[in-house]
Amino acid sequence: MKNVAKKNQIMKQRKTTKIGIIGTGMLGNAIGQHLLKLGFDLIVYNRTKEKTNQLKKNGATVADSPKNVAEKSELIIIVVKDAAAVKEVSFGKNGIIKGKHEGLTVADMSTINPIESKKISEKFLKYKIIKLDTPVMGGPNVAITGELVLMVSGNKKTFDKFRDVFEKIANKIFFLEGDGTAHLIKLAMNLQITMLALALSEGITLVRSANVDPKIFLDILNSTYFKTGMSENKAYKMIQDEFDTTFTLANLKKDIDAITKTAKLLGVKLPMIKKANEIYKNALREGLGDIDYTGILAYIKKVNNS
Repeated sequence: MKNVAKKNQIMKQRKTTKIGIIGTGMLGNAIGQHLLKLGFDLIVYNRTKEKTNQLKKNGATVADSPKNVAEKSELIIIVVKDAAAVKEVSFGKNGIIKGKHEGLTVADMSTINPIESKKISEKFLKYKIIKLDTPVMGGPNVAITGELVLMVSGNKKTFDKFRDVFEKIANKIFFLEGDGTAHLIKLAMNLQITMLALALSEGITLVRSANVDPKIFLDILNSTYFKTGMSENKAYKMIQDEFDTTFTLANLKKDIDAITKTAKLLGVKLPMIKKANEIYKNALREGLGDIDYTGILAYIKKVNNS
């Protein structure tokens, strides 16, 4: 009986909730695949159309523009590179606002500056479109199973309207008061990722310099409360020079730029992220931008071998 009830609920959502995804890179694609598997109607758009092929194969409708997505959606999830890209798909030629209609809601899952996010929300309101801030923690490997951690800020009533959809995307949801707050927390989270990747890389490099197996370092680290998901999972691949890409080093560098810009706008000094920014910038110069962010270890190794 439970299975029948669940199936009926999914079918009801399929009939009543039309979802659009703008930006079908690794994360957007994984979220889309999960929603399709649950039976949702999905319309997708990506500037590089080939990146929608897998979603199309599994039943999604591919749109020619963000305008087209807006015309056929109740809820649009934006998952693009940065604030400039959000503005382009939202307000540019054939943008979302060109396809506006009553009840249209936008959920911005991109990682952007919270001050920019507030401005974008205000501009959407001029067109009577409500925007929710909905950044997530977790990569495509957990998005495909609906196990992201979702941070939401914006209009609570609008969030509640689409709560069932968000609960399919994430297994943990934190609703935060105030426009832009979710994006601020997201940047603070990515600051942690930045530092953890560097700390692991330098710890591994230090023990290797004395001809000690870095696996011993990781085993001891992971027996203490200093362990993290990164040290328990990705780090063992790092010491094998395996950097399976779930989030590129270039994308993390972009987020570090957003962190430093936000800190400046808020008048706060963050000396460590400033130093980290220099290190990641140098890693990009060495051509490491397309590998996973944990590939910062490859840069540290390169520095020591030069």
